[in-house]
Amino acid sequence: MSSRALPEAIERRFKIGATLAELRARNLFRGRTALESPQGPRVRIGGRELLNFCGNDYLSLAAHPRVVDALREGATRYGAGAGASALVCGRSAAHEELEILIAGWLGRERALLFGNGYLANLAVATAFAGRSSLIAEDRLNHASLIDGARLSGARLRRYRHADPDSLKRALAGGSGNELVLTDGVFSMDGDRAPVRALAAAAAAAEALLVVDDAHGIGVLGTGGAGLLDEERLDEQEVPLLVGTLGKALGVSGAFIAGPAPLIETLIQKARTYRYSTAPPPALAIAAAEAVRIARSDAARRARLHGNIDHFRSRAAARGIPLGPSTTPIQPLIAGDSGTALRFGERLHAEGILVTPIRPPTVPRGTARLRITLCADHTATEIDRLVEALAGLR
Repeated sequence: MSSRALPEAIERRFKIGATLAELRARNLFRGRTALESPQGPRVRIGGRELLNFCGNDYLSLAAHPRVVDALREGATRYGAGAGASALVCGRSAAHEELEILIAGWLGRERALLFGNGYLANLAVATAFAGRSSLIAEDRLNHASLIDGARLSGARLRRYRHADPDSLKRALAGGSGNELVLTDGVFSMDGDRAPVRALAAAAAAAEALLVVDDAHGIGVLGTGGAGLLDEERLDEQEVPLLVGTLGKALGVSGAFIAGPAPLIETLIQKARTYRYSTAPPPALAIAAAEAVRIARSDAARRARLHGNIDHFRSRAAARGIPLGPSTTPIQPLIAGDSGTALRFGERLHAEGILVTPIRPPTVPRGTARLRITLCADHTATEIDRLVEALAGLR
């Protein structure tokens, strides 16, 4: 698609053309696709059906008939949008019911809804930290956690990945107002944070621990209650839990769950809550149905974990080097960005969609295929993926 030329002054001052050319030269330019089908294990792009091994719809709920029907019912009852901030008149009974449902599911006193996980993570850091604070974060945390710390004005110390001893050193010499922010399941490697040891280190420093379990909610724990449930950690040990509705639950939005005083603080102080239009009530109704399915359908979760085991065993048999992840996220490191792009193109030619992940999303030299599995993939489809991956070498 051709584009209009920028005004000369804008181009000269901001060097837009040179910036875009440099990204292309370094194999870091991002393209976009347009799905012509619902999200799922098989998608249609450009009139062609592809096996989808790069989405986050782990429980295959995005197009589940009960969730779709709930969304339709919600739109009929409440319309298309919330129309205002939750603190004005945008919060509905549907939002309240979803917050109560989530809190009960996760064993938390209260929950608070946000439009997406990015807004939720910005809210946590900025509501509880300021210029006199210290925030310690895992080096491989999601960008939203890093950006939240920067926006708060606090001192930011990044400890070594999944290293509780490094966290202890990062917390040393704090001012008495420390936060610890970590992913639960890391989004690019699929490994799990050592949350029990992190909780002990945070407690010793009297720091507030926040775990973003976006990729564990729905997937891990009893009834899909996530990593903290699996590790038997309650809100006394991990006060704040962040989760999303747009991954395993297949809808859209996010939440923060924890003790009532902390949730009330977020309501009063979080700018991303106060100054954002509330999520559409119809989405809240759809998300509530997704929570009910995730909580009760153990067979669906078992199917997902069976697919993970099947993929890993077949990949090992073909000598495909994977990381230690036992979650739906299975990275295959390519190294440089050009190689990752070529891998993605070759898979696409074979009818398989795996979008390459490149810096700055991952550290330099670790560009990869971020392969993800869902409950509705078949063994035959997984075998086809493994054979295609084996052919890349």
